[in-house]
Amino acid sequence: MTTILKNPKFDDIRPYYEDEIPDAMQRIANSPSFPIIASYVYPGEPLEQVRQRIASYRTVRDFQTETMSMMNKRVIEQSISEFSCSGIERLDRNASYLYVSNHRDIVLDSSLLQYFLDLSGFDTTEITFGANLMMSQLIVDIGKCNKMFKVARPGGNIKDFYRGSLHLSEYIRYAIREKHQSVWIAQRNGRTKDGNDATDQGIIKMFCMSEPSDKIRALDDLHIVPVSISYEWESCDILKTLELYESQYAKYTKKPGEDLNSILTGFLQYKGRVHIELCRPIAREELEAYKGLTNNEYHKAVASLIDRRINSAYRLYPNNYIAHDLRYGSTTYSDYYTDEQRERFVNQLNKLEQYDTCDIDQLKDIFLGIYANPVCNRS
Repeated sequence: MTTILKNPKFDDIRPYYEDEIPDAMQRIANSPSFPIIASYVYPGEPLEQVRQRIASYRTVRDFQTETMSMMNKRVIEQSISEFSCSGIERLDRNASYLYVSNHRDIVLDSSLLQYFLDLSGFDTTEITFGANLMMSQLIVDIGKCNKMFKVARPGGNIKDFYRGSLHLSEYIRYAIREKHQSVWIAQRNGRTKDGNDATDQGIIKMFCMSEPSDKIRALDDLHIVPVSISYEWESCDILKTLELYESQYAKYTKKPGEDLNSILTGFLQYKGRVHIELCRPIAREELEAYKGLTNNEYHKAVASLIDRRINSAYRLYPNNYIAHDLRYGSTTYSDYYTDEQRERFVNQLNKLEQYDTCDIDQLKDIFLGIYANPVCNRS
């Protein structure tokens, strides 16, 4: 029998242990919201049968390879025209990595990667889980049964922020080095809204906090793999446009239920083609080139290195080229799309005209930027 590695130091943020899964599965199966989830993942199957199926799971693997795998299949079948992944050959299935990913959808970025890793014979990763998303016991149970661990959003107290960052850094290192468990984390706090995928150098600083004596070893031991996920139709594109528009005039405050609405929209909205690229891992030799830099310069340089990997691997679709030509009034990329594709994109753009209390031209420019900026970042 496999010994479960436990460390009470991380009880406040860790995923569930295997011996906690059966009780969590019972709570999920008996949740008042369970029928909605069951009808999406197992349409046409009697509710009580699905309830018994979930309640019978005893391990994370049971839950992930059956129900979560089925959920990802539903998303792909119903809202993705083509799902592709590449770069797995760059990795060792017996090694543990820190996957640093661009972030376009709250759930699907990491969930689709888990699906691909499992199909490829790799173990799934642990996943960072924003405390703001822990909206109910049901969400907490589903998340922690999927190897998710809690990340607190920055607060106003500098000392608390430092302690929280150090604690997170220590847990990530513990997961990779002691548990031999890969970890997924977004390159920045929150999703990319404007189409510019940029790694927050504060994330790199956080990685280093748990190994302060050697900045090269601090990152090399984590085996960083940049991940680039591309959606032909940007997840929640109109919702992101409206948020960016409002943010121009005042500090943006999320409305009640907004995160849940974004999650559901991400699941249901048509996404067209979706591609995940597992980029070449960051090599020690690359980190050694920055050895003479100050710590701040080092964190910035590594963040830029990750950005170059992600931006160069980002798969550009006709929509990106259409948006760039429309935004800049050119036909530079007209060979990359058809009139029909342009018309379809313009129809989506014109949906913004219903928000007639806003400046429509500004709304459209923001929307075009979401799709056009990845083209600019490739240049």
